[in-house]
Amino acid sequence: MARVFISLGSNLGDRAAFLRLAVSGMRGIGNVVAVSSLYETTPVGYLDQPDFLNAVVALETTLPPQAVLAALRVLEDAAGRQRPFPNAPRTLDLDLVLYDEVVMQTPELTLPHPRFHERAFVLVPLAELAPAVRHPVLGKTVAELLDALGDVHHAVRKIAGPAWADTPTENI
Repeated sequence: MARVFISLGSNLGDRAAFLRLAVSGMRGIGNVVAVSSLYETTPVGYLDQPDFLNAVVALETTLPPQAVLAALRVLEDAAGRQRPFPNAPRTLDLDLVLYDEVVMQTPELTLPHPRFHERAFVLVPLAELAPAVRHPVLGKTVAELLDALGDVHHAVRKIAGPAWADTPTENI
């Protein structure tokens, strides 16, 4: 059984509902072991868009990485995800960040995710779940990678604890 970490993001529509839908859908991919707190974050890349809600899910699965990615794309499509240009606003964004210690690069999938170590919106919730997990290429722990970013509290704000995944949207 592989331990997988998936980053979730949404900045269009009922953001929390889209993320909750994704967590529910991930139960069809494997066993949801943990869900991080929910964070509101400023956009990265294309800045002229609403703030995001972000979280990370820890999942145990028997599926290979490519099958996990395909299942995540199905969940994004079910949420109405559009891809008009890179970093465009989106109803649901699911990124396969880590799959055990697998290192791979194909046209469809790069593991570990090539930029997660630079992104506070991934590292903050990931550090909540797995601070001691090591980046399989850089050799640093998630906590060390987060520390290297410096103060990120201006860009990543915790808005709900892990129970958000089971909380009605109007309560977030």
